[in-house]
Parts: sequence; C-alpha cells; structure tokens
Amino acid sequence: MADETPAQAAHAAAVRRRWITLGEILAVVAVLISGLTLWNSYKERSANEAERSEARQHAAVQSQRVVLKASGGHKRLVLSALDPAQAIQSQTILFPSALGVAAIGDVIEPRIEADWIKEPAKKAREAAGDKPEGEGDLRLPVAITTRFVSGGETFTDAAVYDVGYRRDRGLLGGSDVALLGLGLVERVPAGSAQKRLDALWKSRAKPAAAADKKK
Repeated sequence: MADETPAQAAHAAAVRRRWITLGEILAVVAVLISGLTLWNSYKERSANEAERSEARQHAAVQSQRVVLKASGGHKRLVLSALDPAQAIQSQTILFPSALGVAAIGDVIEPRIEADWIKEPAKKAREAAGDKPEGEGDLRLPVAITTRFVSGGETFTDAAVYDVGYRRDRGLLGGSDVALLGLGLVERVPAGSAQKRLDALWKSRAKPAAAADKKK
C-alpha cells in the first residue's frame, strides 16, 4: 500500500473526527432520552401515589361520617347506618329552639317516635298560624348527633335531617302525626348543630312570614 499523501491523511483524520462527533451526539441523545423516560416514569408513579393517597384519605373521612336511613313509618321510624360496617351506639335529637321542645337525648335504640314529633309539629303549626295549607305531607327539621363505631374506633357525627310526616286530624277535632321518612339536609359540626338547625328553621319561616304580610 502506497504511503498516504498529506492531503489524504488530513482527509482521513477529518472523517474520523466526524464519526467521533456523531457518536458523541448520539450518546448525549441516548442519555437525554433515558433521563426523560425516567422522569416520566417518576412523575407517573408520583401522580398514581397521590391519587391513591387522596382516595385513602377520602375513604378515611367517609368512614368517620354516618348517613342515616329510616325504615318503617307511621308511629315509628327505625334508624340505621347506610353503611352496614358502621354500628350506631347512641343518638341525640335536637329540635329548633323556637319550638321550645326539649331534646331527646341518649337514644340507645336508634329511632324516631311519632310521639316525639307530635308536640314539635304542634308548636310548628302554632308558629305558622295553624293555616289550612299545613295539611298533607309536611317536614320538620331536626339535628341528629350520632355516636357510632367504624373500624374499631368510635366517632361522633352530626347532621340536619328533615323528618317527613303527615298531619292527621282526629274525629274529635284533635290531630296526630304519621311518620313518613327521613331526608338528609346537610352535615354540620357537632358543636354547632343547634345553631345551624335554628338558622335553617328561621330561613324557612321567613318566606311564610313575608307571604302573610302581603295578604
């Protein structure tokens, strides 16, 4: 093989430099791609873990709340937790302060008796002027504070519910109530259940009072 001329040697060296430079570029690109892949994988794992953590927190909060359902009717509504894993220990039932009715405390067997609602319903009718439109299906807001066990721990939950009832007039001019059901209005802090119940009662009474003034 003949000796390379200086020009040929220079050309060969330039070609080798170009290959080295191209190899370095490809190596850098490979490192960047690997880094981006790792970053995307990390972000995806972080997002999934955040979602799982949020789901766990939500489940923990939900387990500390109880939603009541009612069965039966007429003379008694039997109350139970919507979640069968929650065991009710006791309840306290509050009525709007404006009705002047004492609370029903330490109810061991979760229930609402028609006799408990009869007097508050009478007071409510008196507050409304005992108008004819008070016939039929009616509702009375109450605040129910419930102590219950979930997952081996005891919690306290408070909420405002509407007790649905029907006013039944007796043959001798008296009246009775027949219980219809229970509906959740809103959840409240246990310490301010009475205050929130009174505010709700007042807000409901305002439209009726305004209508009376127009007449």
